[in-house]
Amino acid sequence: VSAGVLVLGLSRLCWASLMPQSQERGEVWVHRHFVQDSLSLFLLFFLNLAVLSTYLSQETLKLVPLLTGLFAIARLVYWLAFALGSSFRGLGFGLTFFPVLVMLVANLYFTFVQEGGSIFALEEPEEPGATPPPGQPRLRFWG
Repeated sequence: VSAGVLVLGLSRLCWASLMPQSQERGEVWVHRHFVQDSLSLFLLFFLNLAVLSTYLSQETLKLVPLLTGLFAIARLVYWLAFALGSSFRGLGFGLTFFPVLVMLVANLYFTFVQEGGSIFALEEPEEPGATPPPGQPRLRFWG
């Protein structure tokens, strides 16, 4: 995304002398469109990844850098195909959008359905003098 912003700025700098901003077409429009789409998809990706990482176990946290790399490569494929005018850009968009959609579904599952991790799970309050079940440490007032 940052490379896209840089190229957009450079193309506007070179293109501005030839054509006013209200009549942008061609290269500048392609880069501006890419940057706008990338920023909105990155926001969705980052928020979903942040929520998903709280539910993942230590072994499956390896998915975080893999998903980030997939996102970056997919956006580059989309950008190159879009700049060249190829219909191959659908692959880049799909590789970006579908992981975000899968993460959203996983986050909804972990948040609302999964037993024990649900925000709607009701815990019964402990009685002040009750002994904890075997295998659980007794809770003290400091934690």
